[in-house]
Amino acid sequence: MSQNSVRTLELKNSALRLSTTLATEADKVVIEDILQRNRTASLLRFSTAGSVDDGKSTLIGRLLHDSKNLFEDQLNSFSNNSGGSNGALSLALVTDGLKAEREQGITIDVAYRYFSTGIRRFILADTPGHEQYTRNMATGSSRSDLSIILIDARKGILAQTRRHAFIAALLGVPQFIVAVNKMDLVDYSKQVFEKIGKEFSELAEKLGIKCFQLIPISALKGDNVVTPTKEMPWYEGPTILEHLERVEIEPASSLEHFRFPVQYTIFANGDHRAYAGQIASGVIHVGDEVTVLPSFKKSRIKAIEVTSPGLKQNSAIAAHAPMSVSLSLTDELDIARGDMLALSTNLPQSSNRFEAMVVWMDDQAMNPNRYFILRHTTSEVKAYVEKVAFKYDIDNFSSLPADTLHMNEIGRLSVNTTSPVFFDSYRANRATGSFILIDPATFRTVAAGMVVESGREENLHRTKEEASELKRVRPANLHQEKSAIENREREKRFGHRACTIWLTGLSGSGKSSIAKALERNFFEEGVQVYRLDGDNLRYGLNRDLGFSEEDRIENIRRAAEVARLFNEAGMVVLCAFISPFARDREAAAQIIGKDRFIEVFVDTPLSVCEQRDPHGLYKRARCGEIKEFTGVSSPYEAPHQPDIRIDTSNKSVEDCLAMLREPLQNLIVPSYLNK
Repeated sequence: MSQNSVRTLELKNSALRLSTTLATEADKVVIEDILQRNRTASLLRFSTAGSVDDGKSTLIGRLLHDSKNLFEDQLNSFSNNSGGSNGALSLALVTDGLKAEREQGITIDVAYRYFSTGIRRFILADTPGHEQYTRNMATGSSRSDLSIILIDARKGILAQTRRHAFIAALLGVPQFIVAVNKMDLVDYSKQVFEKIGKEFSELAEKLGIKCFQLIPISALKGDNVVTPTKEMPWYEGPTILEHLERVEIEPASSLEHFRFPVQYTIFANGDHRAYAGQIASGVIHVGDEVTVLPSFKKSRIKAIEVTSPGLKQNSAIAAHAPMSVSLSLTDELDIARGDMLALSTNLPQSSNRFEAMVVWMDDQAMNPNRYFILRHTTSEVKAYVEKVAFKYDIDNFSSLPADTLHMNEIGRLSVNTTSPVFFDSYRANRATGSFILIDPATFRTVAAGMVVESGREENLHRTKEEASELKRVRPANLHQEKSAIENREREKRFGHRACTIWLTGLSGSGKSSIAKALERNFFEEGVQVYRLDGDNLRYGLNRDLGFSEEDRIENIRRAAEVARLFNEAGMVVLCAFISPFARDREAAAQIIGKDRFIEVFVDTPLSVCEQRDPHGLYKRARCGEIKEFTGVSSPYEAPHQPDIRIDTSNKSVEDCLAMLREPLQNLIVPSYLNK
């Protein structure tokens, strides 16, 4: 070979190595970009539900195949093991992983698959359609953000379709896709689709399902699964994948409910403690005050160490669910596995008795006369079934009397535990509202439970008017007892009227500061006075209440009832509650008595309140950490004709007291008491 040939070959090899290097670097950039987008993409958990042979597994297979989420060797395996025609069974085999499933052509267990697109990551659960595997369907739906309900276009809505829609609604699944499948077998009929859509809309209204998207599809042929079809020009909505990519994901649990079940305590260098675990829900910041349950001791977050994917610990100023972290506190407290940390301003309910909806999962019927192990977050306690209130006939959604539950049955139980459990209602927080029951003899999981939000399930199938009327009904054997001491006698003894001064206004308006100062001022002047603090009520009397709309209404109702009792004892009561809705303040006035109810509107502009932001709540609400925050994401209905109106914008507490002194004096000490 000549020198020129050798030189030419060397140049070609150098060029090849250079191009390979450049290609490798380019590939690295592309791969890193893909990985970064995957890390930041949102995650949607969804499940399938519906009757047998509606095509759930085929739909999932089609979805994975057409979105390019199957590998070539998988496709070859499904093709070799198909045994069917047109690729139908091949697609179903993507999720029918058990040998028994492939032999019978049905789904038995819950099959999970992970896939992603350029927009979002997904975890899907293909759940069984057979009635005897209802418990597996409930398991698959329990953590879902969305449920795909499949309906065979030829058969319409069947009993099992209704059953699965009911269970998914009961489990609090917030979003639904109603996929009317096998449209190719009804000639892509618009009339058939609209008829099924009307029937499901009626079912959804009865079950309280608010967010659902109707989509006509053929999973076998791929119509409207990933790509739009030309076979149904009358349909202009999204495909299955388009809706999955676009649907708004509700947080798994409210960001304001910070719950940290402690898994174990870390001792470092002999003098430092940290508490490790996974944040079940909510957000925590360095400096936040937390309460340790069950001791109710308070401390502040000193440091947050976040476990990275490489198992390295990195310091952070904040963390959120579902991150695995270790938390250090400013105080050395005795904290162990099973304890829970929560923000002091938002504690879970605490009780050793609660109501729960339970799916019985064991083949042996429940024996209410024995105890179970109740596992809730990281804690375990002994639990007894105090009473079976009823079980559901989930074919027609009626409740039936029951003494026990059999496999796959769903019922409502009164649960009694040997030590308090710290929980939220399942509707408010899935992480702390769910539990399992374990047989202590076999250690089998026999039931999955959901803590009931008071009054919600009973009113599931009643109108709002019926539910409200039921709440007003009092047992026939109760009657109010009159005091032997007349109100006038107490007024003359104390020298003033007994009344409730109800301060309402936005967070940060100055209500609580004014109430505290008024209490001291009245006391020094000899007035029998007591300030009813909202946080104190939630620590005790209202500990069982969360922050749902119903619980907020009940919180105000109980506060008014307590204020009324104090008034009957002859005392002036000071209440400082945001109480944003006029109907709630009106209800409080009715309970207390309008002649005793003095409404003080602390009319401070939102901009001033937000600038003060004493607890950082407005900032967190603006960041989306707190939902339904009054003034930001929830309205405040200002009183039209309050007894007293005061703006604290440019006034000190002393200035406010001076302005309130005369009008309150005239209301509390009327002229007939000065004679």
